[in-house]
Amino acid sequence: MSVSEHKKKQSAVKCMVITVSDTRTEETDKSGTTIKKLLLERNHQISDYKIVRDEKEAIRQAVESGIAKKDVEAVIINGGTGMAKRDVTIETVSPLFEKDMPGFGEIFRTLSYKEDIGSAAILSRATAGVANNTMVFSIPGSTGAVRLALHKLILPELSHIIKEIKKDL
Repeated sequence: MSVSEHKKKQSAVKCMVITVSDTRTEETDKSGTTIKKLLLERNHQISDYKIVRDEKEAIRQAVESGIAKKDVEAVIINGGTGMAKRDVTIETVSPLFEKDMPGFGEIFRTLSYKEDIGSAAILSRATAGVANNTMVFSIPGSTGAVRLALHKLILPELSHIIKEIKKDL
């Protein structure tokens, strides 16, 4: 199957969007809004949307609620991926993974370096993996990082990833 045939066969994916922030509200959450907008533009569905504090328990509960729902096939988390002491998203989410997707973080950092923020890309700890047959992406909370991750990595492959996860179920 050619790349163009593969892209034509993409099916809608039911997504949950989680913003990790101590300061954002629905009105000020530019990154969460951007994720939802870009998903909807590609005919994906938003099953749930939450803003949670940058605290392990709040993040874990939000992600676990998403991966437990039948109407959520992918969870996209933005925020809490940096190096500050309060940035605990990666430490919270990674233990939930049954399968890691190391290429996501590697390629995201390469793209960030080349196309967005230069050497500051080394500070990103973006990651992805599968938890309870649900794809989970964890990306930085800046709107630039969100656009880069969605345009270059998540949107082109989201339907394909979900198809692969489900093929043995």
